[in-house]
Amino acid sequence: MKTATFTLIFGIAYLVAGLLGLVPVTLRPPPPDAPATHFTLLYGYLLGLFPVNVLHSAVHLAIGAWGIAAWRGMSNPYVYARSIALFYGALAVMGLIPGMATVFGVLPIHGHDVWLHAGSAAVAAYFGWRATEPEMERRIHTERRQRMLPVARERRLGLADRRQLAYIGV
Repeated sequence: MKTATFTLIFGIAYLVAGLLGLVPVTLRPPPPDAPATHFTLLYGYLLGLFPVNVLHSAVHLAIGAWGIAAWRGMSNPYVYARSIALFYGALAVMGLIPGMATVFGVLPIHGHDVWLHAGSAAVAAYFGWRATEPEMERRIHTERRQRMLPVARERRLGLADRRQLAYIGV
């Protein structure tokens, strides 16, 4: 799969997650032991698993829109994938730290969000930093050309066999 295709799939997935986070029917009330946030508008657990609030959903919508823009060529898909890998990797680590689990009371990134962010970072890192087939093909073609250049030059001069050089004194 190409990196651009990844950005499309990832963008759609996060757009859908952002939209679902804005629909009150898809949210369950947070448990009593959940960390408190200052932004309680639409604060709940998306599908009963992922803690979200309105700001969290807005971030998902922005990341989803950026993914679709990268797929359409308005942004570089590799930059998108690498940025998402770094951003979600940082969120996954922050979600594991008790004091940072709500990003100073603004965004809930604890619980199952940690694993979702870590998985998203891993997949984005794969597509952002992997060696693509055209790059590998170009490298192989260049190496082959460098190895065969002396033989090709001899053939251009009409000397198909290197042993003939010894007989003509070149």
